[in-house]
Amino acid sequence: MGRQKHPMKVKSILVSQPKPQTENSPYMQLASKHKIDIDFRSFIEVREVEASEFRKYKINPKLFTSFIFTSRNAVDHFFRLCKEMRVEINPEWKYFCTSEAVAFYLQKFVPYRKRKIYPGKGSLADLIPIMKRQRNQKFLLPTSNLLKPSIPEQLDKAGLDWTRAVMFNTVTSDLGDLENVTYDVLVFSSPEGIRSLYTNFPDFEQKGTRIAAFGSTTKQAIEAHNLRLDIAVPTEEFLSMTEALDAYVTLANKSK
Repeated sequence: MGRQKHPMKVKSILVSQPKPQTENSPYMQLASKHKIDIDFRSFIEVREVEASEFRKYKINPKLFTSFIFTSRNAVDHFFRLCKEMRVEINPEWKYFCTSEAVAFYLQKFVPYRKRKIYPGKGSLADLIPIMKRQRNQKFLLPTSNLLKPSIPEQLDKAGLDWTRAVMFNTVTSDLGDLENVTYDVLVFSSPEGIRSLYTNFPDFEQKGTRIAAFGSTTKQAIEAHNLRLDIAVPTEEFLSMTEALDAYVTLANKSK
C-alpha cells in the first residue's frame, strides 16, 4: 500500500462520478494544468422509491420531529416524497446534517434562518453529542437501500429513538462500453464504486492502473479485493482528491 516511489506517467484519469456541472471545477483545472485527459462516469445510479412503494413501509414523516441527513441524495428524495405524499413541512422540524455541504444543500428546501439545522463536520459522530441532548426527539433517517453498518450502530449506542426510511435505491451502472478502455488512474469515492467495478468486470486486474480512493470505507473495499491503493484521501497532507491527484501527477510526470 502507499504511493509508488517512481510512479509511471499519468495521461488519463477516470473519475467514477458524474461530470461536474461547472466548467471551472478543480478537476477541469487539474486537466488543464497537466494537459491530461480526465473523464467522468458514474459507476452507480440512484433510483427513486415511488410514493406508492414507500407507503408500504407505513412510515409517516409527520410523526417525526427530527431528521438525519447523510447525503444530498437523502435530502432530495425526502422532500420529493413529502411532496408526492402531500406531507406539509413542519416549521418546528429539526435537521441534523453530517456535513456543512449537506446542510448548505438543505437550504434549497428549507430557509436556513427559519428552521433549526445542525451541521456536522463530516461524520455522524460529530452530531451524536448534539442529538443525545435532545432525547425527546423522534429521529427519521432517510437512506438508500445501502447503509454503512456504523450508522445504526452509533444511533443505537446513543440510545436515540430513530427509524430508518429507505427513500431511494443505489444500483450498479452498466459499464460494458468501457471494457476495452484503459486509464492510468481510477478514482473512487465510495465502496459502491468498487462493487460496481467488479460487477461489470469480474476478472479485473489492476496491473499498472493506479487507484485513488476517498474515505475509510472505500479504502476497506479496495483492501478487501486485494487491490493496491496508490492515492488515499483525506490525509494530514491532502484533504481533497484533486489536491492529492495534483501532487501525484506532478511527481509522476516530472521529467527524469
